[in-house]
Amino acid sequence: MSRALVLGGGGVAGIAWELGILLGLQDAGVDVTGADRLIGTSAGSAVAAQVASGVPVAELYERQVSGEAAKHEIAADFDPDSLMVTLGGILAKVVPGTAMQRAVGKYALHAKTVPEAARRDVIAARLPVHTWPERDMSITAIDAGSGRFRVFTAADGIELVDAVAASCAVPGIWPAVSIDGRRYIDGGMRSTSNADLAAGSDPILVVAPMPELPMVAAPVKHAIARMADDARVLTINADEDATAAMGSNPLDPATAVPAAEAGRRQAASLAADVAAMWDTANR
Repeated sequence: MSRALVLGGGGVAGIAWELGILLGLQDAGVDVTGADRLIGTSAGSAVAAQVASGVPVAELYERQVSGEAAKHEIAADFDPDSLMVTLGGILAKVVPGTAMQRAVGKYALHAKTVPEAARRDVIAARLPVHTWPERDMSITAIDAGSGRFRVFTAADGIELVDAVAASCAVPGIWPAVSIDGRRYIDGGMRSTSNADLAAGSDPILVVAPMPELPMVAAPVKHAIARMADDARVLTINADEDATAAMGSNPLDPATAVPAAEAGRRQAASLAADVAAMWDTANR
């Protein structure tokens, strides 16, 4: 069976925290970055691409805590509470699933944001390598027009930067991404982790700053829950310390340093459980 590493959404803070978790596990002698399958959503898509690039996690982490990574980010100028009220109003009118995703997509397409090219430059700066790896890697997004879920892989012939940019296109904050005549937004609009894509793998490690949100459609929730019937599944969400480090605006580049450090600390208490499940000694 293939080992799957699922990386979920969480903004700039989520990228930093996930890299902190991965390095903290390595500190304890548990390296999960060699997973057979990588599945990335939103912030997790950037981390998946970074990990698959072959650049050591310690180096990726150092870019976060040194402030180097933050230099290339655009500060998101918005009111988190106001955004949640707006999105909450949209979500309250539709049933979770494709209809909900289409409604959010419509909102995203009409939102005032920075130019698409400027945002693409940010994503390009996040990725050490701009070509798809030979490894099995999936990047998730939502078609803003139809609301349909899309999983990008190397086989699609889409540029990696564009796939990651699409997955990270937070509606109302960042521009929808143009790919082959369609516009795409954040894959986290379907699920924080889209961990159900890992079905068939064993073990499955899900590293996601936030737990699944109430808006997730029931079939997706059930699919994620059913994975534990057939495989060893362990989910790591941000603990209290990490949540505080991320603050109320995880898109703020200033959260990268405290979030990365909090992730690394949190990993120390998780390493034994991850090692037992990952079964590194017998592979």
